Amino acid sequence: MNQLTIIKVGGKVVETPESLDNLLRQFAQIIGHKVLVHGGGRTATQLATRLGIESNLVNGRRITDAEMLKVVTMVYGGLVNKTIVAKLQALGLNALGLTGADLNYMRSEKRPVAEVDYGFVGDVKEVQSDILANLIGQGVVPILAPLTHDKKGNLLNTNADTIAGEAAKAMAKRFDVTLIYCFEKKGVLSDENDDESVIPELSYETFKAYVSDGVIQGGMIPKLENAFEAIQAGVKEVIITRADAIFGGGGTRVR
Repeated sequence: MNQLTIIKVGGKVVETPESLDNLLRQFAQIIGHKVLVHGGGRTATQLATRLGIESNLVNGRRITDAEMLKVVTMVYGGLVNKTIVAKLQALGLNALGLTGADLNYMRSEKRPVAEVDYGFVGDVKEVQSDILANLIGQGVVPILAPLTHDKKGNLLNTNADTIAGEAAKAMAKRFDVTLIYCFEKKGVLSDENDDESVIPELSYETFKAYVSDGVIQGGMIPKLENAFEAIQAGVKEVIITRADAIFGGGGTRVR
């Protein structure tokens, strides 16, 4: 099968021009087909504050009411997505920005209310893998914003790690997929206060043990759960590493 690399980037990497430019230069050098999935939560929080809209997060997940949905749509589908597209065009890549609603690429359902009402947050139910495959076959580089739709006219805020994982699982039927989660750390750490304490390789059993012991916690848990689901669905390899180390051979490999 053809090689496909899916990069997910978020956090400070997206919001800092220098780090974003560096990441995109590396992304442009990746051999073979590629897809970029981005976040932008800090920018959304900053804009919401300026607009007088309160930001509420539970376990790293954003509560998205009707006003916050307008903000994340502006930031994710607009400012961040199109900035990345423009920068990649300057690097010679024929990039195309997409939300889940575009071309009916990714459909979700509004998350049911349980202990927490997340509002307009979507859980992915369907990915049209032929849409991405056709675009990639035409030399297009898809840039995916973390927004989906319910096919009833509603946009839904959807975690960018989940977008990347679901895209990787769907594309694993057609390509030899490597999924790379890029963020500020060198990988998954065994000591959050020691940036050098990278866990080089994680099996599911080891992951559960680390969670039970409190070594792995917070937002890293859903990121790794997405990673293991991707492996089970046929993704060749999932790597969690620093955004400036795509070609460094380091990071944490999930198998």
